[in-house]
Amino acid sequence: MATVGEIKVTRTTASRLSEVDFDNIAFGRVFSDHMLVADYRDGAWQSPEIVPYGAFQLTPATTTLHYGQSIFEGMKAYRNADGKPVLFRPRENFERMNRSAERMVMPAIPESLFLDGLKELVRIDVDWIPTQEDSSLYIRPLMFANDDFIGVQPSGAYKFVIFTCPVGNYYSEPVKLWVTREFIRAAPGGTGEAKTAGNYAASYYAAEEAKENGYHNVLWLDGNEHRYVEECGTMNVFFIIDGVAVTPELSGTILRGVTRDSVIKLLDDMDIEVQARRVSIEEVQKAYDTGKLDEVFGAGTAATVSPVIEIGSHEGVMRLRPDEERTVGPALLKRLTDIRHGVAEDKFGWVVPV
Repeated sequence: MATVGEIKVTRTTASRLSEVDFDNIAFGRVFSDHMLVADYRDGAWQSPEIVPYGAFQLTPATTTLHYGQSIFEGMKAYRNADGKPVLFRPRENFERMNRSAERMVMPAIPESLFLDGLKELVRIDVDWIPTQEDSSLYIRPLMFANDDFIGVQPSGAYKFVIFTCPVGNYYSEPVKLWVTREFIRAAPGGTGEAKTAGNYAASYYAAEEAKENGYHNVLWLDGNEHRYVEECGTMNVFFIIDGVAVTPELSGTILRGVTRDSVIKLLDDMDIEVQARRVSIEEVQKAYDTGKLDEVFGAGTAATVSPVIEIGSHEGVMRLRPDEERTVGPALLKRLTDIRHGVAEDKFGWVVPV
């Protein structure tokens, strides 16, 4: 055991790195050797540790299993052109996780615990960062209620974890989205903006309907009128309508995406007008019918910038132009990729060395 700053480090004695086929990695199935763990109890965070990746021991009364106090983040580490590990906008993920914690009545995570612990974890498992094209090290910070108590109230104990996994593309093909008017992801005053586990569990039923109809995921509409586009189940969404980029506004019911914000800044830098506002599915349909719906793509940490090739519903199908005929989405993906890997100027200061 060693100590780095205030972080105790216990390295694995049996690395699994040699067992991994980095050319064929299923997203979210292969996990790196170590994880960062810290407990919150008696009103304070305890000393963090980096330990070998493995199971936790939980009792049936563990609070999060009953009442859903659980939040998480998604971020990535890359290798730059010199082979050095870098993070992409980690502070934004740290700040968003604490906004989720506030909404879910959970303790704020100290900056040193999150950012310093994350960097040390990536340094230790640096060999797990893939070098293959379109690959990265996915990072999952997680906090969940860890009290042994059956009662409807916030927990008194929590566990914070960061673990990582090497990944390739989340979507291996252009995405097809299914519009549902029956189910909703979030409503005003709810937890839609928080990255909390229950939001995702509540989306599964509609996602299964989408898959049964031959689609990858759901394009969610608002909870009041079932008309206004919100987001996809795995990413924020952008429409290029007659040369203008339109994306749903941040109204408290959609995720405040880090990649979404990055895309908006890059679009502005590319002199493409961006409108963050309410956009109805009828407006999208009209743009499609009149030949003005140039492109649709999603933006998210896992999905990066993913082209949407089809939008379907019980009312009909919009089939969009193939990726090779698009200009905006592919240009954004290239710029983001080049910035992350250090082969293009990082004028926004997004890339953080590990």
